[in-house]
Amino acid sequence: MSIVLPTTKEKPTRFNPKRLIIYSKPKTGKTTAFSGLEGNLLMDLENGSDYVEAMKIKISSLKELLDAGKAIKEANNPYKYVTIDTVTALEDMVMPLAIKLYKETSMGKNYDGDNVLSLPNGAGYLYLRQAFFQVLDFIDTLAPHIILSGHIKDKQVDDKGEMVMASNIDLTGKIKSLICANADAIGYMFRKGDKTIISFKTSEGVTCGARPEHLRNEEIVVSEMNNKGEMKFHWDKIYM
Repeated sequence: MSIVLPTTKEKPTRFNPKRLIIYSKPKTGKTTAFSGLEGNLLMDLENGSDYVEAMKIKISSLKELLDAGKAIKEANNPYKYVTIDTVTALEDMVMPLAIKLYKETSMGKNYDGDNVLSLPNGAGYLYLRQAFFQVLDFIDTLAPHIILSGHIKDKQVDDKGEMVMASNIDLTGKIKSLICANADAIGYMFRKGDKTIISFKTSEGVTCGARPEHLRNEEIVVSEMNNKGEMKFHWDKIYM
């Protein structure tokens, strides 16, 4: 097969983020905001969606997650968006697969532990990472747009809503840097009064940002309470 070299510029073929990471300190309003995105299936891994009206399914194990994904595929992928709430919980959930991957090696065939991170010299992080991204690749096939919700350690968050390094997402080892590198956009969510804001602003030393031009270096009000006490959502500013 011969390669045809381009002679002119090609126009962009994608405008909205395929994989979007949104992270914040707990109880900021992420789940409520996700409930207001039309066509979004909320996969609740932390049992935190009881107080919101949404298309949602509770997931308590890796098997349940894979079974739900299989059902989505068998239904011909009916959702435009799938949100994993949270990716922090997903990391804990893939541990059985990480153990399985390790036991398939010559070194791990006799392993009978329940946490590969206890292996000497940090050897288990490799298998956790492989398991995590194997599952994440599967999740990417479930909808045109995937949202990964994540926590951040409270001590890293500026209460004034200033940007925080994406590498401080509450994930283990290289997973947190690799997941950010493979995202189309990374937003830090915070509240200001009755408004929930997602910031894609970036600066030197801060990994947060966005490839889509309409998100780059922007702060977007994704939900707010109007004067009638009704919650209004503005996801159309993120997904054009």
